Amino acid sequence: MLTSRDMQAQGNSTNILGIETSCDETAAAVVKDGQIIKSSIIASQTKLHEKYGGVVPEIASRAHIENIYPVISDAMEKAQVGKKDIDAIAVANQPGLTIALVVGVTAAKTLAFMWDKPLIAINHLHAHLQSALLENNNIELPAAALIVSGGHTSLYDYRSPLEPRLLGATIDDAAGEAFDKVATILKLSYPGGPSIEKIAKNGDPNAIKFPRSMLSRDSLDFSFSGVKTAVLYYCRGQDMKGEDKVDVMNEQEIADIAASFQAAVINVLVKKTQRAAKKIGAKTVLLGGGVAANSELRSTLRQMCESARPPLKLLTAPKKYCTDNAVMVAALAYHKYRGGLFAELSLEPKPSA
Repeated sequence: MLTSRDMQAQGNSTNILGIETSCDETAAAVVKDGQIIKSSIIASQTKLHEKYGGVVPEIASRAHIENIYPVISDAMEKAQVGKKDIDAIAVANQPGLTIALVVGVTAAKTLAFMWDKPLIAINHLHAHLQSALLENNNIELPAAALIVSGGHTSLYDYRSPLEPRLLGATIDDAAGEAFDKVATILKLSYPGGPSIEKIAKNGDPNAIKFPRSMLSRDSLDFSFSGVKTAVLYYCRGQDMKGEDKVDVMNEQEIADIAASFQAAVINVLVKKTQRAAKKIGAKTVLLGGGVAANSELRSTLRQMCESARPPLKLLTAPKKYCTDNAVMVAALAYHKYRGGLFAELSLEPKPSA
C-alpha cells in the first residue's frame, strides 16, 4: 500500500476508480484530481424493479453481480486508463442495502489486492454532498447541506468534505420514498419522483391542503409518512374501505393531487434547510441526492437562498449526478486519498451510516 510519502512522489495528478452499488444502480467512474470526470458508467435497474413499484433487494443484488465487472471495464476503457494509471480504488460501503453493497465492496477489495492499490471507503450520503461541488467548488463555508433521496433525507453542517456533521435526518419515510408511494397510490409509473414532477406541472399546488410536518419548533429531522398517508386517505377514504377515487378521477384531478403533494414536501424541505442555515450561520446551501433533480425543489430553494439576508449561495448537483453514481464516490475519495485515509482489506458493508 502507498504511504503519504509515496503519494507526494507521484506528483499532483491522481486518478481514482470509484464503485457504487448501494441500491439499484451499478456504477463505476474514473475521476482525476477529484474534479475531472474521465468516465462515468451506470447500469440502471429501473426496468427490473418497475413492476414491483420499488427496489427488490434480491433482484438488485443479482443484477449487480452480472453488471459489476462489465461496468468497471467500460469505465476504465472510456477513461483510457489501465491499472497502472489508477492511484486508488474507492467504494461506497455505507449506507444502503447490505446485499447490494457487498457486491461493490467485494469487487473493490479484489481490485485493490490484485493491483496493489489503496482502498478507500466512502459514505454514500457524504458522496452526494460532494456531487454538489462537481461543477463549482468555489464554496463559502459553513454550508447547510441537504441530501434528498429515495432512502434518506438529511441535513448536514458542512465545513469540510471529510467531516460533515449530521444535523437532522428522516425519522420515517424519506422524501423519495414518499414520492414513490404516492405515485403508486395515483397509479403513476415508477420511479415516482419523475412521474409526479411531470404530471404536477399541469396541476394546482394549492388545490389540496396536505399537511406539512415540521415536528418540534427547532427540529431538523424529517417526517413524510403523514403527507403520504393524507394522500392515501384522500384517494381511498379514512377507513380505506371506500371506492378508490383514482379510478374515476380525470387527469386534472390527479395532477392537482400530485402538485399539492409535491408542494407540501418541498415546503418542508426548504423550510428545514432555511432553519439549518440560520442555526449554523451558513453562507452556502448544498443540494444533492436523487430528488435534488426535481426542478420545483431547485427553483424554490434558489428563491429561498436569494431572499435570505444576507443572500445564500446555492450549489446544486448536476441533474445527471443527482441519482446514485460513482463520480461522486471517486470525487470524495480524492480528499481521503490526500489525507491518507485508507481502509483495510477487511472492509465490510454497513447498511446504516
